[in-house]
Amino acid sequence: MIFRKFIRNNRAATAIEYGLIAALIAVAAIAAMQGLGNKLKTTFSNVSTNMKAT
Repeated sequence: MIFRKFIRNNRAATAIEYGLIAALIAVAAIAAMQGLGNKLKTTFSNVSTNMKAT
């Protein structure tokens, strides 16, 4: 019965929607940061290699 009241409550539905949107934004941000992190790792590795060579 409590679950039915929760489903019928519009505020609860809105809160769930906002939670899903926030989770989607978080997943997208994590994916973007991982890609950027890999590029930075490559850049610093190249700099380190070039510094050792000189």
